[in-house]
Amino acid sequence: MHSPQAYSPDAPTRAEVDALAGATVIEFGANWCGICQGAQPAIRDSFSAHPAVRHLKIEDGPGRPLGRSFGIKLWPTLVFLRNGVEVARVVRPVDARQIETDGFAALA
Repeated sequence: MHSPQAYSPDAPTRAEVDALAGATVIEFGANWCGICQGAQPAIRDSFSAHPAVRHLKIEDGPGRPLGRSFGIKLWPTLVFLRNGVEVARVVRPVDARQIETDGFAALA
């Protein structure tokens, strides 16, 4: 699957996320966030090895219900889901290896 470039302001509902089949990663962040932008090379590298995993980039911030439902505090945060259930989380990844071992490994 193709990884989106920008964080989308259009977020699914929590019920829609809970109903997702298969492997999904929701990346919470903001387009203006410098830490989010700095993490993009590592995130892109990690997703290149997992093209079948659905990747949703969701804009987060105050009053955003999806991020609040996951308890997101820092950006970027990658939430790894299998059939709508969280199996792993990576907060502020520093390299692709961290994303692989702390996130994608839980989807295997």
